[in-house]
Amino acid sequence: MSATNNKQYKHFNQTLQSYGLNTILPNIILIHGAFSDGSIWHKVIPLLKEAGHDVMAVQLSLHSLADDISTVNRAIDLMGSPTLLVGHSYGGFVMTNAAQNNPSVNGLVYIAAFAPNDGESISDYIDVTLLPHDLLISDSDGFLCLNPIFFHDVMAFDVNHSEVAIWQAVQKPINQSILEAKSGPPAWKEIPSWYQISTEDQLIPLNLQQKFANQINAATISINCSHASLVSNPDKIADFILQAAKKVQE
Repeated sequence: MSATNNKQYKHFNQTLQSYGLNTILPNIILIHGAFSDGSIWHKVIPLLKEAGHDVMAVQLSLHSLADDISTVNRAIDLMGSPTLLVGHSYGGFVMTNAAQNNPSVNGLVYIAAFAPNDGESISDYIDVTLLPHDLLISDSDGFLCLNPIFFHDVMAFDVNHSEVAIWQAVQKPINQSILEAKSGPPAWKEIPSWYQISTEDQLIPLNLQQKFANQINAATISINCSHASLVSNPDKIADFILQAAKKVQE
């Protein structure tokens, strides 16, 4: 979408809303987590587009929290209002900050994701020193990737091995600095939120997901699945996102 067309779209949408005609479907921005990229949403995207939504799956650098927040903010600016943000895993941490004081964002959907409060970091929830030996592999520049030996069982035990093998091969490493990065004021205090809990998650413990869902006062669903709910249960995830999109349109 060109800058001119984007401005025209925003103006048209604002005109409709001024007459009480909120007929524009929300845009949907999908935000991946660590050890993956935007293609992780490949099963969900067609279902959202079939429902008539404009969809964008961002590509985070995973170099720093600040860089990733900027990436999402650029996507929001491009898509315009109204926009629904959907974050998986670390993507929830990013969108919690990116949506703060952004009038274009009307809703937040957390998919087995971090939903931090002000001043909290990932390391406050998960002590990497207590993780199984060799679960994470670090390179000389301080980037972490998930050991291929454990990838299937830890990340996506309910996804077929051939599909996980591709995911593992293209995983994006995350800079260690992100684990210590502090969240700013959370957008979920001001924006309606939804949370999907993965009950068999091997990365974000069930009790931590439940804590996040309660903390943000989210409309919540639970799915008996791995951390990769968007891959193993795309129909359920898409339906949950569409329910949220319908609510923010009202």
